[in-house]
Amino acid sequence: MRLLLNTHAFLWFITDDPQLSAAGKALIADPDNEILVSPASYWEIAIKVSIGKYPLTVPYDTFITQSIDGNGFTILPIEPRHTAVLTAMPFHHRDPFDRLLVAQAQVEKVSVVSHDGILDQYGINRLW
Repeated sequence: MRLLLNTHAFLWFITDDPQLSAAGKALIADPDNEILVSPASYWEIAIKVSIGKYPLTVPYDTFITQSIDGNGFTILPIEPRHTAVLTAMPFHHRDPFDRLLVAQAQVEKVSVVSHDGILDQYGINRLW
């Protein structure tokens, strides 16, 4: 199964945070699943690092590379067909990063691992 990680699910898996549900952790750790990370997520993390909301103990580029490559995750590039969906997407959710993840999930027909129940209003398959 192909799974797109919401930013918090990505971070909680990487840091072994207990906020990640047991089911979410199992889905991400399952070697039979292809785990996708959107550039929107590492862009969001970069912003949080730059404004001091997410401190790192290693340089940002090292953290991201180790987190993605070290876990065998795949980057899902942002393509025009993903952003095109945003032009007609209702504003159930105002966060631009989450909206882009929803658009990518809709176009790619993949499930999203996320704690955010608001995403359900978009008709995607949200797993938690």
